[in-house]
Amino acid sequence: MATDYRYNHPDKKDLRKKLRNDTPKAERILWSQLQGRQIQNLKFRRQYGIGPYVVDFFCPQLRLTVEVDGDSHFQKNAEKYDKKRQKYIEKHNICFLRFTNEDVYKNLDGVIEEIVMWTEEKGWEENYRKENGGSPGWMKEK
Repeated sequence: MATDYRYNHPDKKDLRKKLRNDTPKAERILWSQLQGRQIQNLKFRRQYGIGPYVVDFFCPQLRLTVEVDGDSHFQKNAEKYDKKRQKYIEKHNICFLRFTNEDVYKNLDGVIEEIVMWTEEKGWEENYRKENGGSPGWMKEK
C-alpha cells in the first residue's frame, strides 16, 4: 500500500527548500512576525507541502494556510491556478487567509491583527481547553 504523503511529500523537498531560500521580501517580513510562536503561541511552518502544492505558511493546530500573493499571482492564468489549488487544500479542511504584498508592506499590523482575529473567531482558546482540559500556561484564565 502506498504511503499517503498529503503533507511535505518527499518529491517536493527540493522545491520547498528553493522557495525558502528565495523567499520574496513580503513573505520574509510576515515570517518575521509568525516564526517562533509570536502569535498566540501558535506554530507556523514556512513553505509547507500540502498534497501537490506548497503553501507560504501553515499552522497545523488551526489547519490554517496564510498566503502572500505577489506579482506572480496576478499574471495570466494565475487566478485559475490559485483557485484550483485553494479548492484542493480546502477540501482537506484547511482554511485560507490571503494577503497581497502591498498589505504586508503598508499594513503589517493590520495583517497580524486579521490573523489574530481569525484565531479568536475560530475559538482557538476554547477548542484548546476542550481538547486539553484547561488553558496552556501562556494563556491567562479569564
